[in-house]
Amino acid sequence: MVKEKITRYTDERIITYTKKELEILQTKRDQAKRIMNILKKSGLNSILHGSLARGDVHEKSDIDIALLNPVPSYMVEIALEKLGEKIFERRIVQATPASTPKGYIILDPEELMVVSFPLSKLQTREQEFYKFGGLLTLEDLEKDRRVPGVNKRLELIVPVDFGYKISSIIGRESEVASLLDISIETVMERIRVLSRRDEVGRTGVYINKILEPGESFEQKLKEIMERNPAVRRTLMGR
Repeated sequence: MVKEKITRYTDERIITYTKKELEILQTKRDQAKRIMNILKKSGLNSILHGSLARGDVHEKSDIDIALLNPVPSYMVEIALEKLGEKIFERRIVQATPASTPKGYIILDPEELMVVSFPLSKLQTREQEFYKFGGLLTLEDLEKDRRVPGVNKRLELIVPVDFGYKISSIIGRESEVASLLDISIETVMERIRVLSRRDEVGRTGVYINKILEPGESFEQKLKEIMERNPAVRRTLMGR
């Protein structure tokens, strides 16, 4: 994976889509709509977040779909089975000891199509992380909307006709928080985390457990809680 360096320039640039970029954007958003519609038909509301919501895409852009509320994992898995595609891998991921564990269902070997869902109630800051990176509902997606958000290089992406504006958020934290309708604390937290990653490389996550065939997310999380007091304290405090 190519390491993405933090951008610190302040000058705003405008990127105009090429024909290929428009095709990639449309193809990947159509794939996202298909998955989100399958989830909706099963009573599961989801969001699309990241570069596909903002519009700054390339061939390896992820299709990141997330549920924001805890649901029984079997409901998600049954819904995704209706896609007619084999589930490649299932994981429980917890970024830090204080964060909410999430279930990840990976739908391709390159891990470019992922559906995630919280295994406990998300904290307000965690919900704002999605808005920080750009968040679309299925309704937004069907109306072909794009939204402002910040990428991993700490660049603010603002959609415009036929492309997007791009500039660093360093020194503009309050402006960015207002534009994205999130707290300044969330912006500062993301800057801290992504700047740390820029300095030392990918720092990993606290928990990253692959589920065995036939093993449920709830069962695996229970085992993790029994063995890990920090996880148990985090979830018991919710």
